[in-house]
Amino acid sequence: MSAPQIFYIHDPMCSWCYAFSQSWAALQRDLPHGIDIIYLVGGLAPDTTEPMPPATQKMVQQAWQRIEQTVPGVHFNWDFWSRNTPIRSTYPACRAVLAAKKQRAEAEPEMIRAIQTAYYQQAKNPSLPETLQACAREIGLDVETFSEDLKSPVIESELQQQIQQARSMDVYSYPSLRLVHNDTVFPIAIDYSDHRTMLDEIRTVESGSGSY
Repeated sequence: MSAPQIFYIHDPMCSWCYAFSQSWAALQRDLPHGIDIIYLVGGLAPDTTEPMPPATQKMVQQAWQRIEQTVPGVHFNWDFWSRNTPIRSTYPACRAVLAAKKQRAEAEPEMIRAIQTAYYQQAKNPSLPETLQACAREIGLDVETFSEDLKSPVIESELQQQIQQARSMDVYSYPSLRLVHNDTVFPIAIDYSDHRTMLDEIRTVESGSGSY
């Protein structure tokens, strides 16, 4: 029997994933022994170089406002909107996470944090390669290798594969959690403020008393 797996399906430029980061860190810390943690990038917005339309900018800004109002301790640097030309493209940031992992497995969560810090706290634009390269440098990656990997067919193939895997688990919004236990996929409800509700749900499934 294979070990249970918890899949965290995310996008590094998803504001709700940023809002979930503290709760997710607490959940990982307290997970029952023997559960493998696997990250999947969901690919929120495909490649484009076009500026983000005003309606989309408004939608994203409303999400930031909702998060600040509902998730304790989460704040955004609103200077992003005046300092940048926003681009609705998260695939480059997703590839950056995969390229980081290719160099060093533990660099995967480090790159996610670096992108979120650059975007949400430092008002930098992670749709741009120079921002992603700065993140790679910051977490100690070989930037030249990282830049090559970012454009490589291998990383593109991995991105598409992870997006498809997320879809096969019926995931269309981020963040999402899926527990795979005894070859069955269980959705775990996201809780932004208390990781213990998710922990209880995981333990219930593990004990075999889940009502799924």
